[in-house]
Amino acid sequence: MRDEFTGTRRRVLRQEEIGRALESVRSVLTAEDNSLRAVLCREILLNSLEVQDDDLDILDLKVINRSMREMRYAFKVFKPYRHIRKVSIFGSARTPEGSPYYRTAVKFARLLSQKGFMVITGAADGIMKAGNEGAGTGKSFGVNIHLPFEQGANEYIVDDPKLVTFKYFFTRKLIFVMESHATALFPGGFGTHDEGFEILTLLQTEKASPRPFLLMELPGETYWERWDDFIKGQVLARGFISPEDVSLYKIVHSPETGVEEIRHFYSTYHSYRQVRDKFVVRLDKDLSPKAIDALNEQFSDLVTEGRIEKTYAFPEEANEPELLAKPRIAFSYDHRSAGRLRQLIDQINKLGRFGP
Repeated sequence: MRDEFTGTRRRVLRQEEIGRALESVRSVLTAEDNSLRAVLCREILLNSLEVQDDDLDILDLKVINRSMREMRYAFKVFKPYRHIRKVSIFGSARTPEGSPYYRTAVKFARLLSQKGFMVITGAADGIMKAGNEGAGTGKSFGVNIHLPFEQGANEYIVDDPKLVTFKYFFTRKLIFVMESHATALFPGGFGTHDEGFEILTLLQTEKASPRPFLLMELPGETYWERWDDFIKGQVLARGFISPEDVSLYKIVHSPETGVEEIRHFYSTYHSYRQVRDKFVVRLDKDLSPKAIDALNEQFSDLVTEGRIEKTYAFPEEANEPELLAKPRIAFSYDHRSAGRLRQLIDQINKLGRFGP
């Protein structure tokens, strides 16, 4: 039976389903396993049970229920592909097929897939459709959203099991950021700018891991140049951001340049992890002692005490066995300037070109 007001299906559980559910609850709560996974499962279950005692409104319960379902399903879809880097592509759903920007987006996504990346789009028309078309079958994801217009899944992703449809923008945005390793914005409307500023905010506040953030522009066009003029002439000039924050984004004028920017970002730098008081940077290439000295000279302002030093994997990183053999540098980081951290990563990649 479906509630006429909420649209929520009122499902009556059969006795055997209740029995299985109670057994699952018992096994989770009474397990002697104290691993982080087991502890988190217990907390999720207990939080769910406590909802009934909180006297929340129906709308509150709907949001909790739907958002948890959406995230659970999306994580399940993305999990088998976590070892592959992905690029989120944003842009207007109203960009016509055959337009220069549409063709550029197709080529950009095709080049990414050829270099081993996968693509995530909003699954609708325009730039999103171009991204799914260019990436090709099996090489892209669609994270769609229920809207009264414009947002049916495009023909290149509609039957793909990697299509996920959301009710809420906030769960959809979480997936766009959490599951991607780079972001590319083509010209678009409010939605494109909303997604772009959201990710820039997360990068600036270090709520998202460092990544390339590209503004895709055709040669001779001024869409993102005007945007950049506003950021530097108004936002930066009034002191609302720091000078280093403009390092968080870059305007590029060809799909080839965009792909190379992303490849270069991950040419030496791999990832980071905070381990106690140490900021640990995992690398795909070792750095020479001379390169480490250069980093200490140029980025001492990021270090609260000691120096940037080469190190081995910390015991806390044992849950990422595939990364344990990678070379590392570590330092005590003040977490005060994501823009400077981005500049550090750029310099690491530059120094990595010359090998150890």
